[in-house]
Amino acid sequence: MSWCKKIFGTNKPIIGMVHLKALPGTANFDGDMEKIYAAALKDAKALEAGGVNGIMVENDGDIPFSHLLTTEQTAALAALTAVIKEHTNVPIGVDAAFCDYKSGLACAKGARADFIRLPVFVDTVVSFNGIMEACCDEALKYRKAIDATEVKILADVQVKYTHMLNSNISLEESAVWAQACGADGVIVTGSHTGGETPIDAVKRVKNTVKIPVFIGSGVTTDNADEQLNIADGAIVGSSIKSDGVIDTEKVKKLMNKIEHK
Repeated sequence: MSWCKKIFGTNKPIIGMVHLKALPGTANFDGDMEKIYAAALKDAKALEAGGVNGIMVENDGDIPFSHLLTTEQTAALAALTAVIKEHTNVPIGVDAAFCDYKSGLACAKGARADFIRLPVFVDTVVSFNGIMEACCDEALKYRKAIDATEVKILADVQVKYTHMLNSNISLEESAVWAQACGADGVIVTGSHTGGETPIDAVKRVKNTVKIPVFIGSGVTTDNADEQLNIADGAIVGSSIKSDGVIDTEKVKKLMNKIEHK
């Protein structure tokens, strides 16, 4: 049995995003933690009611992102993830944006989450706030050190919002490296959040690696058939929202489309 089937109960899981409001320690935090908890739980319950196979919690409101989370951010992210874990009955993941492997793994361990997302695992990229180097070696060592080897790592390859420092490295090479360096699954994205992931990119990665390939942006009811015919799963957020919050009916519509492929 694949690890996807074991954790998510399906071979093609749909993971819904809980995008948190700005956390303590960031420029846009407004001081109201209760509002953050309420919004996060509302979105999580809407995702569960809509039938998603998993939920990923991300500090999406912490703009501008830094390479490392502050102590305050990490504490809040862990606490919110734990509350969502306690109040839902689906697998939970963590994305400590932007690619803080220690915070992500520590949050997952403390909150008993099932997986994390690491956007910069084997690539060296340039983002708006500088150069980011691969973290695969340190991430795997830290996961072992805190006895969190049960936490799966979903690693982006040539992730959105960044540029490869060496543009000669192909998408396939990045995917092969991610697999060889211990990723449990890889994520392929479009150029930005909500932007459709090129189907050719999904095919290229799927034909290159044996680990699960997830689509990380732009899955909608209109393209779900094509995208999920190739990929092993998807992470969705933008397309299942109305006015910035998760819309259960949109989630149900997407899940029904996928389940009746």
